[in-house]
Amino acid sequence: MPASYQPHTRDDDPEHTVSQSLETNLRAADLTVRHLIDQKGRAVFSTSADETIGTVVRLLRDNDIGAVMVLDAQSSLVGILSERDIVRRLADTPGQTLPQTVAELMTRNVETCTLDDLLVSVLRRMTDGRFRHMPVMENGAVIGLISVRDVVRYRLTALEYEALQLKQLIVG
Repeated sequence: MPASYQPHTRDDDPEHTVSQSLETNLRAADLTVRHLIDQKGRAVFSTSADETIGTVVRLLRDNDIGAVMVLDAQSSLVGILSERDIVRRLADTPGQTLPQTVAELMTRNVETCTLDDLLVSVLRRMTDGRFRHMPVMENGAVIGLISVRDVVRYRLTALEYEALQLKQLIVG
């Protein structure tokens, strides 16, 4: 259990506990991508640049995901393709989108993060860049994908638990 969820004793009075301390209040700002990936898992859904959009649409649907990473033959990240990319192309080329290739639609300059990046900074980058999915890299390899939804869900769960702990502290 994270330290922020446990009562802390004061150094001068080991019997007296407090629900919050400067350390626990700052802890939320110190949460990293690693915390989220450890909970979420490292599942990676990917496709190749020469795959058709029709195939990727089925991959997205069947796995209930919003984006796939585009990897080359050496498993290096070359792009990302999201539902939003596909919907925009559907509007631009009605009836002609599904046979197009991933290479024609994918975002090539992909923003990535590492396990040690702070969640708050990753969320800021996604918000400022107006994108919802970010590949997680380790030693040059893709090891996961996080979304704005993942970050928000993780933080909400932590806040709910903290609220429960405070309520239990107050009630006794």
